[in-house]
Amino acid sequence: MEKVKLFRFGEPFETDATVVDLRPEEEYSVLLDKFDLLQSDSKYFMKYSMKKEDIVMGFGETVKGLNKRGSKIKSFCTDDSKHLPDKKSLYGAHNFFIITGTFNLGIFIDFPGEITYDIGFEKYNQFNIDIEGKNFDFYLIEGETPKEITETFMTIIGQSYIPPKWAFGYQQSRWSYMDKEKIIGIGKNFIEKNIPCDAIYLDIDYMENFKDFTVDNDKFSCFSDFVSEMGNMGIRLVPIIDAGVKIEKGYDIYEEGIENGYFCVDKNQNPFVAAVWPGHVHFPDFINPECRKWFGLKYKYLTDMGIDGFWNDMNEPAIFYTENTISNLFEKIDNLKGKELNIYSFFDLMESFEKVPNNYEDYKSLYHRIDGKLISNKNLHNLYGYNMTRAAGEGLEKIDSNKRFLLFSRASYIGMHRYSGIWMGDNHSWWEHLLLGIKMLPAINMCGFLYSGPDTGGFGGDCNSELLIRWNQFSLFAPLYRNHSALGTRDQEPFAYDFGTEKIVKDIIKLRYSLIPYIYSEYMKSALNGKVYCSYLMFGYDDERSKNIEDQLLIGDSIMIAPIYKENSKGRYVYLPEDMIYWNGKTSDCKKYMFLEKGDHYIDVGLDETPIFIRKNKILALGESAQNVELLNKKEVSFMVFSESFAQYKLYDDDGMTRNYDEEGRFGLNLSVENKSDRFVLKLDRGDQSEVEKINIDIIDGYSILNIILGKEDFSKNKEIIIFKEELVG
Repeated sequence: MEKVKLFRFGEPFETDATVVDLRPEEEYSVLLDKFDLLQSDSKYFMKYSMKKEDIVMGFGETVKGLNKRGSKIKSFCTDDSKHLPDKKSLYGAHNFFIITGTFNLGIFIDFPGEITYDIGFEKYNQFNIDIEGKNFDFYLIEGETPKEITETFMTIIGQSYIPPKWAFGYQQSRWSYMDKEKIIGIGKNFIEKNIPCDAIYLDIDYMENFKDFTVDNDKFSCFSDFVSEMGNMGIRLVPIIDAGVKIEKGYDIYEEGIENGYFCVDKNQNPFVAAVWPGHVHFPDFINPECRKWFGLKYKYLTDMGIDGFWNDMNEPAIFYTENTISNLFEKIDNLKGKELNIYSFFDLMESFEKVPNNYEDYKSLYHRIDGKLISNKNLHNLYGYNMTRAAGEGLEKIDSNKRFLLFSRASYIGMHRYSGIWMGDNHSWWEHLLLGIKMLPAINMCGFLYSGPDTGGFGGDCNSELLIRWNQFSLFAPLYRNHSALGTRDQEPFAYDFGTEKIVKDIIKLRYSLIPYIYSEYMKSALNGKVYCSYLMFGYDDERSKNIEDQLLIGDSIMIAPIYKENSKGRYVYLPEDMIYWNGKTSDCKKYMFLEKGDHYIDVGLDETPIFIRKNKILALGESAQNVELLNKKEVSFMVFSESFAQYKLYDDDGMTRNYDEEGRFGLNLSVENKSDRFVLKLDRGDQSEVEKINIDIIDGYSILNIILGKEDFSKNKEIIIFKEELVG
C-alpha cells in the first residue's frame, strides 16, 4: 500500500467501497502538485492539465471507449435505455480512472453523490472534476503501468464476487415469458434441439401484480414443482427482484416495512411515494443496516422453493413518476388546451414529458434516515443499488453460508462487486451497441466487476440474424452470457430464427461450453488474485499501438479476441503485438489453425467462424460441450499449446457450488511444454482431487501440429514426456 495515498476531505459518508484501512495523508502537497483545487460553500472543483499524449481510461460503465478524452461523464446512476453516444450517465457510478501518458496515475474518488468529469470536452487539454459535495475520500495510486495500478486498486476494494459454476453457462431471458407453460416449452426446445442452456429468466410477469417475493399462482401454479421440473431438465430459473415495494394493504412486505420504518421518506418523514411497475410504491431504505437484513432474508421465500439465482433491477432507483411530476405535467397540458402551439411551446411540452421519469427533483425529495437526521438521496444516490444488492448478498449468505448463489444487479457503485456481478443495462439491437459492449467489458473489469456481460442480441429493438450471430461470438467470452430481449420485440432465442442461423448460434453456444474449463479457470484465478479477467491489449503489451486498441481484448492469460462488429463484414484487420496462432473457433475435426507473425493482418472471418488468437508461449484449455455445465465431462480435457520456448498453464477447477474455493484449485492440474531445438519436453501434475483421466494436447509449431494423448499413467509428478520433432505432422 506504499503506492497508495488517501486524502480525506471533510467527514465522508462510510460507503464500504474499500476494505483496506489507510491513514489519511496530513500533507496535501502531492495532490496539489497534480491538481488545482477550488471550493465553494457546497462543493469542490478540481482541474488537471492533460498533456498531448495522455490517455484517460476507466470509469467502468460508460458509452465511451478506452480513451475518455473529449467526453463529459456524470457519475449518477441513471435508468435510461437510450445509450446514445452523448449519454453522460448509465446505471453504474464507477469513480475509478487512470491517467497514462507521461506518467501513470490511478484515482478513485469515493463519493456517493454526483460527480461530473469534463475530460477535455469544453477545453481539449483540460480535465475538470466537479464534485457536488465537500465530504469525500480521494485516493491516488501510483504504478509503472495501468495494469499494476488496476491490480493495486483491486486490492484496496477487495475480492470480486464468485458465482456458481453453472452461471458460466448460456442463459436465456426475455421480458416476458408470461406463464410456466411458455417457459417449459422454451426449455424443451433447447433440449430437443441439443442447444446447451443452464438458465431461463423470470421477468416481472411471474409476480402477483408485480409485487416482490410473490408468485402469480394462476400463471405459475405449484411453483416449487415447476422449479423442480425445470431443474430435472438441467435448467435453473432466475427471477427478477425490483426495488419498489407496492403500496397495498395486507401485502406482508409493505406492512412490515411500514411497521418498522424501513422505507425512504419525504421531508415530512412520511414514506416517499413514487410509481414503478406495480403503480405506487415505497422504496426500502437500504442504507439502513436493519432494512438490509430484513429485505435480504426475504429472498428465502424463493430459495425455499429451489431458486438459486437472482437479478436485481430498477434499483437506481428507477422512478416512472411521482404525484408532483405527473401533476405538473397535467397542469401544463391543461394550460395549453385550445391554444396554438408554435415550435417553442410544442418542444417545451415534449421536453416536459421526457422529464417525468427519473426526475432529479424527485431524488432530491427522497430522504434516508441516518442517526436521526434526514439525508437527501441526491447525496447518497449512487449507493442505493449497491446496498440493495448487498442486502441480497448478505441475506443469501445467511440463508446458506456455504452455497454460491447467482446474483447480479443493474445499478452499482464500487464495492458492490464483492456481492454480485452486473449486466450492462438495457441496450439496443444495434451494431453500435455490440461494439459498446466490447469496449465496456474491460473497463467494468477494472472496477472490480468481473462477472458481467451485455444483453446479447440487444434488449430493445429487433435483432437480425447476422447481428445475433456476431453478438454471440463476442458474448461467449463474457462471464455472464445472457440473451435478453424486451416485450414487443422480435423473439431472440436461437430457434426463433431460420435453421441456418439456429445452427450457427448453436455451434457458438457449444463453443462456449467447450471453453468453460478455460473461462472458469481464468475467472477464478483473476478473482482470487485480484486481477482482471478481460482487459485491453495495453495490459499485456507495452508497445504504442496496443495502447490505443479497444476492439481487440485479452481474455484471461492465453487468448486475444477480435470480434466482428460491423454489418456485412466478411473479415477484419487485426494487429498482433507478437506472433500468434489464429483459430477459427471450430471444435470439429476440421480445426483451422494458422500461424501469424507479429504485425497487421486481414483475417477472413466467415459468419460461422469465431476469431480467437492464442498468444505466444501460452496454452488454451478446452473440454467437450454438454447440454449444461453440470454435464460437462471432467474426465477429459484438451490443450492447444503455442510454445516457442516455454509455456505453462495451471488449470483451476473446484466443486463449482460451495465457497470451498482456494487459489490452488484442488481439482486442477498443471501443464508445461518446453520447446527445445529437436524436441518438446512436457511435464504434467494433476491436483489431488482432479477427475481428469485423459488429456489431448495439440502442440502447434509453425505450420505443423503434434497431437499427444496422455492417460493416468502419464500423470506422475515431475515425470518428463519427451517428443522428438521428427514426429511432427503437417
